[in-house]
Amino acid sequence: MSADTFRSVEIERTSMGQYVVRNSRGGSMSMGTGEDGSFTPVELLLAAIGGCTAVDVDYITSRRAEPTEFSVEVTGDKIRDETGGNRMENLTVAFTVTFPAGEDGDKAREALPRALQQSHDRLCTVSRTVELGTPVSTSVAAGSHED
Repeated sequence: MSADTFRSVEIERTSMGQYVVRNSRGGSMSMGTGEDGSFTPVELLLAAIGGCTAVDVDYITSRRAEPTEFSVEVTGDKIRDETGGNRMENLTVAFTVTFPAGEDGDKAREALPRALQQSHDRLCTVSRTVELGTPVSTSVAAGSHED
């Protein structure tokens, strides 16, 4: 796998149910179980879905006009059942985007539906991965347990 396609994060436990997530560029954020202000893994999944599409849409439309409002709400229902286990359903990404009046704003407004469709159909790695159902494997590193 080439360096330009490989992605990773490291997660370190700081206390029971509390973790720090780090990327290779030096960024970090807290993650937890929802007992405090830290993001939960499910909230990070929602943020990743919405953030990925937001970046796509922003890059496409903002070349035409700078938005005066740009916000995204991502929602879903966390369910638990015997057949599928814990998972999210009814995932929705809702954009509120406003562009200024004028020719450039008109061009950005015209590009918005196409940008959303392109992100959904082929650009957004996160939502494409979720929708295609990519398998996830788990393992334990050698030497990571005491004898």
